[in-house]
Parts: sequence; structure tokens; C-alpha cells
Amino acid sequence: MKRSGFKRKPNSPFSSLANRGTTLRRSTMKRRVKKPTVADGSKYLAACRGESCYLRVAGICLFASPSVVPCHSNQARHGKGMGIKAAHEFTVPGCHACHAWIDQGPADRAVKFGIWDDAFVRWQSARARKMGITEETECSQ
Repeated sequence: MKRSGFKRKPNSPFSSLANRGTTLRRSTMKRRVKKPTVADGSKYLAACRGESCYLRVAGICLFASPSVVPCHSNQARHGKGMGIKAAHEFTVPGCHACHAWIDQGPADRAVKFGIWDDAFVRWQSARARKMGITEETECSQ
């Protein structure tokens, strides 16, 4: 005997209801938030190459260090979260000693945030010149 799906009776109080498939198709399409791609952030990371240390932590900084790395912000207002880095646009070139101090150093968070913010203000104008960004399109913190 061949099985068939359940059918609603014509005079049933539930006959006017649309089937589940139709209801699902009627719902609005949901858009995903566009996640930044590697290419979007790599231009900010590339701008840090060849620069000197902008963090310049007193007693820690290796001014003449040949290796400078992009130091991401550790502030939640820049997108930092548990296990999540801040957006690449919130990076500052720093020597490895300053970078380690900002991330794992013993100082208070307020002191670290102040040093990073000062460095970011100085770096924003240099980065804008290096990347050819005008001041109108530069994002504000």
C-alpha cells in the first residue's frame, strides 16, 4: 500500500492555514553582517611595516629595533573582546618589547590605554599620509 502525506479536510477549521513550507518562504530574508576580510585589514597592517615604534614606553622601548609589529588596541570600544582582537584599523606600530608590555605588562589598564591612545593619535596622521587617506574618510575613535 502506498503512503501519502497528511491532507486537510476541506471543511476543517484548519484548512485555511498555509502549510509550513509556504510559511517559511514568506518570512523575510535575513542579511548577515559583512565580516571584514583579510584584504580589508591587511592594508592597515601593511602600513605599520618599516615604521619606528610609536608606543615609546619609558624604560621599555627598543627605539632602534629593526622589527616592528602592529599592536592592536586592548579596548572594548575598538572591538576587543574575550579571544577577539580589535579591528585592524586600530593598530599602532610598536617594537616587540612595548607590544609585550602593553599586552602582558604589570601596569594598570588605564596607564596602558593612555599610552596606546597617545600613540594612536600620533600614528593616525602618519598612517593617513602613508595610505593616501583624506581626513574626511578617516574614522574617529
